[in-house]
Parts: sequence; C-alpha cells; structure tokens
Amino acid sequence: MARPAPPITISAPMHIPPPAIAAQAELHHQLLLGLQLMVATREGPQVVGDWIFRLFRQQHEDKFLSSFGKLGLQGLPHAVACARYHVLSNGIGGVAVEYMEESERKAWVRFRYPRWMFDGATICGVPLQASRGFLRGWYAHNGVSLGNPRLGFVCVSEDMSGQFGLCGYFREADHDLADDQRLVFAPHERPPPFDPARQPQPPESEWSAERLAKARRNYAVDYIRNGVAALVGVLGRERALPLITHAARLTGLQHYRRMAEAVGGVDGGPNEAVTFLAAMFEGMGDACRIETGAMARLHQQGLRVLRGLQAEARADLLACWTELWRGALHSHRAFMALSVEPAGDDRLVWTIVSTGERSS
Repeated sequence: MARPAPPITISAPMHIPPPAIAAQAELHHQLLLGLQLMVATREGPQVVGDWIFRLFRQQHEDKFLSSFGKLGLQGLPHAVACARYHVLSNGIGGVAVEYMEESERKAWVRFRYPRWMFDGATICGVPLQASRGFLRGWYAHNGVSLGNPRLGFVCVSEDMSGQFGLCGYFREADHDLADDQRLVFAPHERPPPFDPARQPQPPESEWSAERLAKARRNYAVDYIRNGVAALVGVLGRERALPLITHAARLTGLQHYRRMAEAVGGVDGGPNEAVTFLAAMFEGMGDACRIETGAMARLHQQGLRVLRGLQAEARADLLACWTELWRGALHSHRAFMALSVEPAGDDRLVWTIVSTGERSS
C-alpha cells in the first residue's frame, strides 16, 4: 500500500544559469512556439491536435516513470505523485504550476499565466486541439503507465478557453475507468485555495543550481527532438520537414540579436559569426574549436542535440536544427554563406564565408 505523503519543504532560491545555457533554452522554446503557429496556420487544428498528442505521449514514455526517483515520488499515493510530478517537472523547466492536495486520492494542479507552452501572443494562434492533444497524450495516460486502472484526470479549465488557465485534478476512483473516463471535463468546478507552504520542491541533494539550469535547457530541447519526429509521424517527411526547417530558419533570424546579447556576440563577418556559434554550442555542452580567417571554421564535438537518435530521425533533426543557425547567420548585416559537414558520429564542421548575396 502506498505510504502517506510526507510534509513538503521549500528549498533555497536557485542561482541564475550561465548565459549560453539559458540562451539555448530560450532559443528552443521560441522554435517550439513558432512551430506550433506554423502547423496551425498551414495544416489546421486537427493536425495540431494529432501532433501534440504524439509529442506528449513520447515525452511521457521517455520521462514519466524514469523520473519518479529523481523527484522523490516513489511510494506516494498515485494521485498525489502525479500532481507533484507535473508541478516539479514543469517547475524544473521554468513553468509555474501550483499544487493543491485534497486527499491521498485527489490532488490538483493549476498552471499559471503566462503559459510557457503558448508564450506571448502564441496563445491567440494555437487552437484548443493542442490542449486536448497533450491532455490525452500525457495526463490521461498516467494511470496506464502506473498500472492503476482507477486513476484519471479531471480538467476544469483550459488555456485557450478564456477561463483561468490549465487546471484540474488527478483522482483515484472507486472503480476501474474505461478509456473514455481517464480524461473528463468539469468546467463548473474550482480548485481549493493555494498554500505556498505546501508547494513541492525538487530534492536539493539531487538538483543543484547547475543541474537545474541544464535541465531547463534540456526541457526545451527535448520538445524539439521529439516534436520533429512526432510531426514527421503525422504528416510524413515530405510535408513535415519543409514546415520545420522554415520555422527554424525564421526563429534563428528573429532571435539572433537576443542570443548575441546573451553570449557577447558581435554583428560582424565570418570570424565574429563563428565565435558566436561556438559560444552558443558550448551552451549545449559541446566542445568547440574555431579557425579564423577569410574562411572561418568551427569544429563542434559532442552534438548533445542528436544523442541517442539513429538513421532518419537523426538526419531529420539535424536538417532542421542547422536551419536555426543559418537563420541566425542571415540576421547579420553582412551577407555570409554557411555550410555544415559531418566529421564522424559526434562531430560537425561549420564553414562560414563572406558573399555578396544571401545563400539558400
């Protein structure tokens, strides 16, 4: 039998993460936002819902059970553990979620605005089907993964409905739930008062400030790693990859100045551009060596973004990811051309030269 939930303590404030790590987290977050808008406007609400469902189901399978020990959730009542999981895992990623525990069999979560997943004006362009996709893909599947047929999620408010943000509770029923009962909607219900003293915090022994900073970066990067594969699964490669690469290039163009300000980049020529790339790639934990001159080169080793991926999934992600940096390069005042060549399983060579015209 599951043991009662222990008291919750509040940890000390986290340190500010190194600039390059934070810049990578924000860049991949912006790409996720842009890609949602790209899919919504080009392919429509149903495709968005199917894509987000696949994305969140993959995230669930990758992260949910494997993170219980790291987050101190093992042995807790399932409803409590699930609510705390979503508070802690999202909090590590920089997402504000409140926790309200009514009993061992009923525990609430309430996401606070601004919503990370639909940040800024993105929330106005993403359809309700995105919300339904991640609720079905993850929240409704927690009981299945835990082997508890009585565990479900009751949603009382959604992000795009104009209510008060994503909110609901995990509930362990007194009977087994059918497939269509694991996610239900009750918009008339309201959460109990929030008590900040009972807000879960990650175990300090497991989560140092440095680890939290890297986890926040990985949180955003994983959405892109899984999001590319999920969209290819919905649309097929021929339709999905042009959308993703275009969104990636636009994101790099739009976001370059913010990245440069974060890592001390200079809007100059090939030598300044290759130095900027090295600073950003080091924020991924990759090793970099640069060669300056009329033809500037960057040797990147590690390729954290591609780790664990094989064959087509690896090639698809690399094709999309390099467009982020092509966009950043084209955002410079000087016109430059960029080429990228593999140099082994975990190495790339980036070459930048000046040109009188924009490259493709």
